Amino acid sequence: MPNKHNAARRHHIPKMAFGITNWTEYEAGLKQRGSLTLWITVEAIQQWKALRRTTPGGQAHYSELTIGAFLMLRTAFRMPLRQTEGLMASVLSLMGLTLKVPDHTTVSRRSATLAPWPKEKDLPTGPLHVLIDSSGLKVFGAGQWLQEKHGAKSRRGWRKLHLAVDADGFTIVAHTLTEQDVDDPSQVGPLLDQIDDPIKQATANAAYDGGPTYDLIAARDDQIVVATPPRSIAVPSGSSGPPSRRDRHLEQIRTQGRLAWQSAVGYGKRALVETMMNVYKTLVGTRLRSRDPAAQQTEAAIGVAVVNRMLAAARPRSVRREAATT
Repeated sequence: MPNKHNAARRHHIPKMAFGITNWTEYEAGLKQRGSLTLWITVEAIQQWKALRRTTPGGQAHYSELTIGAFLMLRTAFRMPLRQTEGLMASVLSLMGLTLKVPDHTTVSRRSATLAPWPKEKDLPTGPLHVLIDSSGLKVFGAGQWLQEKHGAKSRRGWRKLHLAVDADGFTIVAHTLTEQDVDDPSQVGPLLDQIDDPIKQATANAAYDGGPTYDLIAARDDQIVVATPPRSIAVPSGSSGPPSRRDRHLEQIRTQGRLAWQSAVGYGKRALVETMMNVYKTLVGTRLRSRDPAAQQTEAAIGVAVVNRMLAAARPRSVRREAATT
């Protein structure tokens, strides 16, 4: 990784150690993540059946909340649809409820037309320090293995999950799911449009560097601090007017150094969005199970909701420990 301080001697520098200060609460929260009562709420039971339609067309038996609860349970416990159907049936039976469980084919069909999943009610409020990044999710199927093993070109590719994470609350506040060939800066606008609260800073890596990113963020609010490191080959815009914010970043890097610029703008917090990507892939998975593009959008939204719900149940408070002196 470029611009590392003392890069040639880093193997002599001891690794930073961190400790969890709320271990008792964190351990209890980790146990709570496996509780079925965390996922089957009273609200879901009360709104189990779909409301009567007032327009022509077939009448749905189950509400969108029921289908969403089914998908959340499936995502949380990483189970196929058939096994999730059996789990829900057993849970409702143990609860003494006479509600019918939607079959897996109904859930699979309805997931492609499910309304956008609502945001969590306890999301942080602004002003927010937003961290933006993206990562790839595999599409269900043989895919890469088929190509490497037999040399056959697979039609299945990847999807890119773009996340906007609150740096202070470590919560996903916005997301988009795109094709693999969609560039990252084009999703800055759609991500910011999902955030209703004020934003004080937007931080992203060098892949988002460029005038379009600054213009999109300035269109939202020209007071937002943009912390995107210019590329090593970046040059000033050469405009005759006042220097742009990107030009000021370049000048600060030229005069003070890149490390000083990173410290001044708080760029170090960008590592949290990479941690969130790892959390998502650990809790939800590294691939999309759905094959329909619309169902994949629903699956990603459900995955984000599950991650936020699990983090709300158990969130470690980690602090850096001082290195031991010898």
